[in-house]
Amino acid sequence: MQVLHERCAGIDVHKKQVVVTVMLTAPTGTVDKQTKTFTTMTADLLALADWLDSLQVDQVALESTGVYWYPLYNVLEASHTITLVNPQHMKAVPGRKTDVRDSEWIADLLRHGLLTASFIPPQPIRVLRELTRYRKTLVQERSQEINRLQQVLESANIKLAAVATAVLGVSGRAMLEALIAGEDDAAALAQRARGRLRAKEAALRQALEGRVQPHHRFLLRRILAHIDFLAASITTVQQEIETQLAPFAEAMTLLQTIPGIQATVAAAIVAEIGVDMTRFPSAKHLASWAGVCPGNKQSGGKRMQAGMTTGNPWWRGMLSEVVWSISHTSGNYLVEQYRRLARRRGKPKAIIAVAHTVLGIIYHLLRDKHPYVDVGADYFDKLDKARLERQHVRRLEQLGYTVTLTPAQAA
Repeated sequence: MQVLHERCAGIDVHKKQVVVTVMLTAPTGTVDKQTKTFTTMTADLLALADWLDSLQVDQVALESTGVYWYPLYNVLEASHTITLVNPQHMKAVPGRKTDVRDSEWIADLLRHGLLTASFIPPQPIRVLRELTRYRKTLVQERSQEINRLQQVLESANIKLAAVATAVLGVSGRAMLEALIAGEDDAAALAQRARGRLRAKEAALRQALEGRVQPHHRFLLRRILAHIDFLAASITTVQQEIETQLAPFAEAMTLLQTIPGIQATVAAAIVAEIGVDMTRFPSAKHLASWAGVCPGNKQSGGKRMQAGMTTGNPWWRGMLSEVVWSISHTSGNYLVEQYRRLARRRGKPKAIIAVAHTVLGIIYHLLRDKHPYVDVGADYFDKLDKARLERQHVRRLEQLGYTVTLTPAQAA
């Protein structure tokens, strides 16, 4: 088998230690193997880098084991060519498994060019990715706290959510603060309603007639304080995200020309895939990486059922949210595609199909640096005009009509 890298290293990564095997191929074809074990402390990782440099090893492969590959990647990124590989793509033959054998197997695969590198964005994109993912986590935690608030209210017989749309709106917050302060009179609590909610004062009096105990007030106080803390954290993180987004202003503007994509989502898109589309050979490769395309399973000339690829869960979830936002718009190609597919295949499959389309648009938009131009809501009607004519004529004939079509110009 052809040798592509004469001097390379394979690294088996763990939490506390890494096992490194270096393969040095001599001109005669003989291979010299050297194996060492290092801890994952920064000083030891720097020693590992110096050892590789002393052996003139530039090509390094390691498996992406959880988050444990981060420290190693940070140390070796500047001075070595790193191939980060999904562990599922390089499983060794079962049996007699050891850390040394794993590192030898990784080095041997790299030596012959049999490894496919995972997509690792550049440092500025990785920084932005950590921030946007953390912001999403904070938003999810805030939603969980709001659900806990609702559970406490239900346990106290307070049915505020049944009358007020926003429990934490201006009116709802004023009522909760009064409730925590010790107010038990439902009429007095209902009088704190503001705006359009004042018209529901009678219903509010009934909803606020509860059985509030001291521990309920304690829980409500702590939950509201936690919600306020999370809201402040989200604001602070968002400000840092906007600072990091300064070099990507053009991409942000282009992405927001797509229906359903606003500034927050555009920032998350940049953070997940970056702005350099040359990393992906085509839009189909990007869709496969994102996990919005079906898997392949074929044997004996037959294509069998296969689920979607796993892909990037952060990215796929965000695309689904974008499509759901698009489904509530009107007058554009994407929402018409969603509606057509949802009628025939159901909403879940329609969401994934439109997500695939949106991802293709994002790919070409970032690659070509041109804003999105919608082809119009009537695109499908123009695309298959003859089929639509036959469909409507057949339906009218089923209702007992004789149909004659006359072009508008002739009429």
